[in-house]
Amino acid sequence: MQPPAAAIAALLDGTHADPFAMLGLHPGPAGGFARALLRGAAEAEAFSLDGTALGTMTCVDPRGLFEARIDAARQPLRYHCRNGEHTWWLTDAYSFGPVLGPTDDFLIGEGTHFRLFDKLGAHVIDHEGARGVHFAVWAPNAARVAVVGDFNDWDARIHPFRRRTDTGIWELFVPDIGEGRAYKFHITAADGTVQPLKADPFAFASELRPATASIVAAPGKPEWGDAAHRAHWARTDPRRVPISIYEVHPGSWRRPPGREFPTWDELADQLIAYVVDMGFTHIEFMPVSEHPYDPSWGYQTTGLYAPTARFGGPDGFARFVDGAHRAGIGVLIDWVPAHFPTDAHGLARFDGTSLYEHADPRQGFHPDWNTAIYNFGRREVESFLVNNALFWSEVYHVDGLRVDAVASMLYRDYSRAAGEWIPNDAGGRENWEAVRFLQAMNRAVYGQHPGTITLAEESTSWPGVCQPVHAGGLGFGFKWNMGFMHDTLQYMARDPVHRRYHHDEITFGLVYAFAENFVLPLSHDEVVHGKGSLIAKMSGDDWQKFANLRAYYGLMWGYPGKKLLFMGQEFAQRREWSEARELDWHLLAHDPHRGVQGWVRDLNRAYARLPALHARDCEAEGFRWLVVDDVAASVFAWVRMAPEANPVAVVSNFTPTLHAHYRLPLPHDGVWREVLNSDAALYGGSGQGNLGAVTAHDGAALVVLPPLATVLFEFTGSGDTQA
Repeated sequence: MQPPAAAIAALLDGTHADPFAMLGLHPGPAGGFARALLRGAAEAEAFSLDGTALGTMTCVDPRGLFEARIDAARQPLRYHCRNGEHTWWLTDAYSFGPVLGPTDDFLIGEGTHFRLFDKLGAHVIDHEGARGVHFAVWAPNAARVAVVGDFNDWDARIHPFRRRTDTGIWELFVPDIGEGRAYKFHITAADGTVQPLKADPFAFASELRPATASIVAAPGKPEWGDAAHRAHWARTDPRRVPISIYEVHPGSWRRPPGREFPTWDELADQLIAYVVDMGFTHIEFMPVSEHPYDPSWGYQTTGLYAPTARFGGPDGFARFVDGAHRAGIGVLIDWVPAHFPTDAHGLARFDGTSLYEHADPRQGFHPDWNTAIYNFGRREVESFLVNNALFWSEVYHVDGLRVDAVASMLYRDYSRAAGEWIPNDAGGRENWEAVRFLQAMNRAVYGQHPGTITLAEESTSWPGVCQPVHAGGLGFGFKWNMGFMHDTLQYMARDPVHRRYHHDEITFGLVYAFAENFVLPLSHDEVVHGKGSLIAKMSGDDWQKFANLRAYYGLMWGYPGKKLLFMGQEFAQRREWSEARELDWHLLAHDPHRGVQGWVRDLNRAYARLPALHARDCEAEGFRWLVVDDVAASVFAWVRMAPEANPVAVVSNFTPTLHAHYRLPLPHDGVWREVLNSDAALYGGSGQGNLGAVTAHDGAALVVLPPLATVLFEFTGSGDTQA
């Protein structure tokens, strides 16, 4: 039966809601019937995929609509088209059945599908005898969805999708295209409004900014050589091993001559070797997901599943991770599930409605960053984000996710004045939807990928951040200790003559040091936006600044908790960091900077070599004060301990006064070897020290405490004073 003229007009105009009902091969009581849109063709003949001729098509509309009676079961069709001297073949996308099945529908509807990244987005697959790309996107409130790209002249009439009503997902298999094709989604809202062309939320690659199209790509890499690395971390308790993190902005660590960005392979050649030499155990990248604006540093992402095109294809990032693992280095990435930018091609009002975000700006708009806030209470949004966390572990083998801006997620009134936020059902400020999302994410990551860790940037006293979900906690492996960073940097900025009045800025942190599994972060946030570099924050003249910084690093590496240092601070970069230029590597031609670099290298090596310094980083039994109240001398001392390990005493003198005979209480009589001294001439200090060791009698030893220095002593219990 000939369809109504209005239906044919809608089909030809590209506005028909169900093109599969009209196009393709349909069996019937009088035999099969085929209909196809073959724009530009004057004649056409239908074939099966194996080349069997099935019949001649008749043009029933000069705009390209062809029909034919074909006595065959439903199957994919190819058409041989002619127009004058020109001939071409076209495989009919509308003659293929759906790719997604009822199991996908069930799991997606339930919110328990942990392989969404295998189903949504763009995937090169073999389907019903043909090779092509399967596109799928969630847009439940759309009236129509089509894919446009460089394979159809960006014409929204050519490839409208099939709607899966139960899940709100639209899909289409487009035969005869493959990787490298640029595409976007053309979405018509329920009220008929055409949205700006949207990038694919599940895209595995994107064009280099300022272009914003998604790219058909295969994520990850087919073969990996990191099985031993992953197996090691899967059986390791990360709280009881050394973790020292080098935080990196990949676009400004080093820049190749004449180019804006290095490739992942160039970074692998240089950065991995540098990190190994410096003794760090992990690299933490600021967000590597696609983002439109360089100065956002990746924290306003428009492509959570796509490594940014700035450094090459997604396979390059996979090679970097594999290379790091083969060298024994873990890779962490900053992950941003708290908010997203409102760029027209992104997630904002994706299908004409507030789909990923809350509609009410009191819940859905972030005043700090002018961004949209995910609707964590929506099952599909939670699934989108949880799947992304799993994706980075599964496909790119990352060792962990540092979750950005957790505090902004936990509180409904975060950065909001009275009347600008909506209380929860009990009238409180807690965002329980975000809590449940974070718990679901951590439960999935730790359950699916043993060995992967999650780290929360959480700046408040929310209880149980690192408690397991089954115990009521958020389920994170670690939490950034923002209090340590704030208090200790404030202390180090003070003139030593005033430090005696602020002794608690060092001691207070030990009151809560074991309430969570802490990472001590000296991150990029401390060296931007007018805050200056770490060396600039230190008090005193230039010599004192370097001495203060070395002493501060010594305290930090001796303090309980894992370590994190932002790039450039390991050699005391003087300028504030900027993403627009590479680090000031030329400073390493000068002894003070080279000395700080050597000090950090030796701190890392001692931290890894001495179990007392790392094996009880997260447990109170591994720490005991030795000197806590010497306010006048601004001296702090403690001992770090671990079972079956030599204890290590950490002593810091934060005045420029040399204490030549300081009575240091020690828990064991015998020889304590001086293993590190920030005042050593090797590091740029004055060379004061303890000639290799001190001997404790009656619970104490007389030690030399150099000016503005931290000294570490390892108990040996013998007369051996050799380093």
